[in-house]
Amino acid sequence: MTSILVLNGPNLNLLGTRQPEVYGSTTLADIEQMCGDWSEKSRCGVVFEQSNHEGVLVDHIHAARDNHNGIVLNAGAYTHTSIALMDAIASVELPAIELHLSNVHAREEFRHKSFIARVAVGIVSGFGAYGYVLALDAMKHHLSR
Repeated sequence: MTSILVLNGPNLNLLGTRQPEVYGSTTLADIEQMCGDWSEKSRCGVVFEQSNHEGVLVDHIHAARDNHNGIVLNAGAYTHTSIALMDAIASVELPAIELHLSNVHAREEFRHKSFIARVAVGIVSGFGAYGYVLALDAMKHHLSR
């Protein structure tokens, strides 16, 4: 069975209460449930992880090499700062999709640069919590080609 790691970075554990005008009122638990529902309908496994620590995220990416077929990554602020995450994705040689709840290109200039984008097969940005479903659909399609 195809398996996708959905990996969430710093501050995403605060979804629903953190800047709801930007990120919405949906919690990370709600998003995990959406991904679980998608998994059942699509017959594709989904493992959901979150950490506020860059090294832990790198460890999850490394472990994905032997356990998953692709990665959906919402790296949060690490998108714009982490060469380590970029290198980890490149080193495991799994397809990855960069994901953002907000449209980062409509926000502050520093959010326009992504280290993840250069190693991602695509980017989903600006669709709120539904972006997770879009990213999972896109990854499933990518893996089936």
